[in-house]
Amino acid sequence: MTRLIDYRVDGRAAHLTLDSPHNRNALSTALVTQLHQGLRDAAADPRVRLVVLGHTGGTFCAGADLSEAGGGSTDPESMAAARAGEMTTLLRAIVECPLPVIGVIDGHVRAGGMGLVGACDIVVAGPRSTFGLTEARIGVAPSIISLTLLPKLTARSAGRYYLTGETFGAAEAVDAGLVTIAVPESDGVAGVLAGLVESLGKGSPQGLAASKALTTATILSGFDRDAERLTQESARLFVSAEAHEGMLAFLQKRPPPWAEP
Repeated sequence: MTRLIDYRVDGRAAHLTLDSPHNRNALSTALVTQLHQGLRDAAADPRVRLVVLGHTGGTFCAGADLSEAGGGSTDPESMAAARAGEMTTLLRAIVECPLPVIGVIDGHVRAGGMGLVGACDIVVAGPRSTFGLTEARIGVAPSIISLTLLPKLTARSAGRYYLTGETFGAAEAVDAGLVTIAVPESDGVAGVLAGLVESLGKGSPQGLAASKALTTATILSGFDRDAERLTQESARLFVSAEAHEGMLAFLQKRPPPWAEP
């Protein structure tokens, strides 16, 4: 299997790096599987106190791997529901991980990648970071990733960015509640991360796990309440004619009919 996640332990931090720049770190089945394994490995390592989720290339994560959308299934809606379920399981795994997860971003984040950011406990973003929820532009909605995004975003920010699909930078992401720290210079990201790693490294495993659980309890209640409904909604939208045209237009790098002048 091609390695799409780079895993290494440095001191008390397990670094999980999305390393599939050829497709902008899209959430392919293989990448998701390897990310799950990395989270399990980190949680099982007694040396590790925290996880750092980073990326190679100019994009942190572009969301779903649209090249896998068809898959040759005779039941596209069931397949779409299964893929949505995979995303739900991944987001929950990050939230439920007993280790604090720091997202470190200095690149573009779109669609499902936004859900990963929302699932992190602390997020550091450099000046090359841009964020966007573009689902509405291709005929779908940010259904599953709402499980981690809506608890973090302010109501006004969610209303704006869910509906407009416009992009915004690191400073705006801090104001929106998505990002913890915006770093004005790319060279400064490593220093900010080092300070956070040092601070978290002083926590006991039990203390960190219990403290994180307090901050994620409401999010996990949302998973219990809404995950199944949102999975079905996501699948229904994904296989619709409008979404098919929107994704085809995206892959062909042309505007869909509803966006033409």
